[in-house]
Amino acid sequence: MYKVDLNSDLGESFGNYKIGLDEEVIRYVTSANIACGWHAGDPLVMENTIKIAKEQGVGIGAHPGFPDLMGFGRRNISVSPDEVKAYVKYQLGALMAFAKSKGEKIQHVKPHGAMYNMAAKDKALAKAIAEAVYEVDENIILMGLANSEMIKSGKEIGLKVANEVFADRAYNPDGTLVSRKLEGAVIHDAEVAIARVVKMVKEGKVTAINGEEIEINADSICVHGDNERAVEFVKKIRSSLEKEGVKVTAISNFIE
Repeated sequence: MYKVDLNSDLGESFGNYKIGLDEEVIRYVTSANIACGWHAGDPLVMENTIKIAKEQGVGIGAHPGFPDLMGFGRRNISVSPDEVKAYVKYQLGALMAFAKSKGEKIQHVKPHGAMYNMAAKDKALAKAIAEAVYEVDENIILMGLANSEMIKSGKEIGLKVANEVFADRAYNPDGTLVSRKLEGAVIHDAEVAIARVVKMVKEGKVTAINGEEIEINADSICVHGDNERAVEFVKKIRSSLEKEGVKVTAISNFIE
């Protein structure tokens, strides 16, 4: 049977600023990537997001990013591998404390934003992230862009890894995501996006932006829940996958 995880970035509100419809989207996903206070989130938001994830039986993941609240962690920062390694340990440790206090464990780590995109291509940064996770808890799954340097480094270090794909993003022929600055980077047609997702899961292929068919591994699908239309899209993706005979379940249930 085909199996796949649905993940979403949650816990990204901060103080009086509310971002995302966490309570709604968490009903339809199987894993939550929870912001750790550096690019978004704060201690109260972290605590509450862990609480709702536990209530819904959703896998809990740390979502560490660069210390860049104003840029939402999406701005590239010049950092050494040692710095990135320490950043990940620091944020993972913070979320682990909240999880432990609720009797929960961290299922996975998925870097956020610029850190994620840089480490997808930069071997040294990818290795630093993998080492950080391994040195804290070697049983935590590392989630990264499918077939990227992060996935390769995780395997080399000895971690379990989860290849992540995106429902609403276009791909370059090399398997990287098309820059949001370019036209066609985001797929707005829900039916097109869902057909692409089903193909990635069942056939291990996706059509790149130049029309070329490329191979891709899909363990987890990233979905967004920052508006009502996005939540409806998540519901549609899940029901479509299940109709296609795909079991939607947390990565810890099938990643070995």
